[in-house]
Amino acid sequence: MATGPSSVSATASERVVISVDAMGGDRGPAAVVAGLVDSLAQHDRLDVILHGDEAALRPLLDRHPDLAPRITLRHADRAVTMEDKPSQVMRHGQGTSMWSAIDSLREGEAAAAVSCGNTGALMAVSMLRLRKMPGLNRPAIASLFPTPKPGKMNVMLDMGADVKADPGDLLQFAFMGASYARNGLGLPRPRVGLLNVGTEEHKGRAELQEAHALLGKRAGAGDFDYVGFVEGTDILSDRVDVIVTDGFTGNVALKAIEGTARLVSDLMRQTLTSTLMAKLGALMARGALGRLQRRIDPRRVNGGVFLGLNGTVIKSHGSADSTGIAAAIGLAYQLAQVHFLERLAARVASAEAAGQDGGRVGPANGTGSSPTE
Repeated sequence: MATGPSSVSATASERVVISVDAMGGDRGPAAVVAGLVDSLAQHDRLDVILHGDEAALRPLLDRHPDLAPRITLRHADRAVTMEDKPSQVMRHGQGTSMWSAIDSLREGEAAAAVSCGNTGALMAVSMLRLRKMPGLNRPAIASLFPTPKPGKMNVMLDMGADVKADPGDLLQFAFMGASYARNGLGLPRPRVGLLNVGTEEHKGRAELQEAHALLGKRAGAGDFDYVGFVEGTDILSDRVDVIVTDGFTGNVALKAIEGTARLVSDLMRQTLTSTLMAKLGALMARGALGRLQRRIDPRRVNGGVFLGLNGTVIKSHGSADSTGIAAAIGLAYQLAQVHFLERLAARVASAEAAGQDGGRVGPANGTGSSPTE
């Protein structure tokens, strides 16, 4: 049984199949289908398996008869809601669109899966059906953030797969994040930083100090440059390519940055429409303002990648509109194109071997994870 893109990753002439959960988002299946249509228009070799309530999805798909050969509809009687507990979904989730979408990935029908449903439930189902890569303690969610450098994105993880992380986990995150930056963003030797309350060597909790030492020692095995501690102001900077942190801190940072981007956009709109002169100035600068809005629009970098599983799963924001959905599906397509899962698995395996050769390093109390370097 295939467990990921290895059986379906694309060559130059092959089709790329993405499995999409249509029922999990706040905006309903209409937004998912609209984003799907945009993605199919952008990527000629993309095909989709769409999972959800056929009665709701069929009328939406019938508006695009030209795309019918590229979309396979899989009926699912139920959907996972935002209120469902992950433990309940693990026990009773069969028959939901989320479960069906992950199973298409598990069975090798698709190269990646996309859902904008309940994050905890999606991680739980993905862990149950796909399993972790050998040698990995915790999976992580990686997200992309814009920087002042045109076209350059930063990777940050974990964004909420687990609220805690010990030093060994943070080391694993660094290896996986560097692999994502290398293979997904084309950075030959990524710069990795560890998020802390300051850049000084003496700052931070004991766990961060231990992780700091581990990253410094093992950066060569991970084929990345370790720049040391970084602060919150570095997340959107060009000082670093990969920011490593625990899931609680990462998720708070993600939501704060998304909220700031919306606030800036709203304040600009209010200011530029406040007076006649402001409106005239906005009209003259319309092109530049449009480019700025596109660069800070969180919808265009929508999609957190679940790293460390035997399958590529993309978690779209629950409130994503068609633009956000298209971005998430586009990210899944891009990762499938570069055989990302195969490369990540190879990196984890070689890192585990390096860890065994150099002696395992776990958390300070001697329990928990072992690093994969």
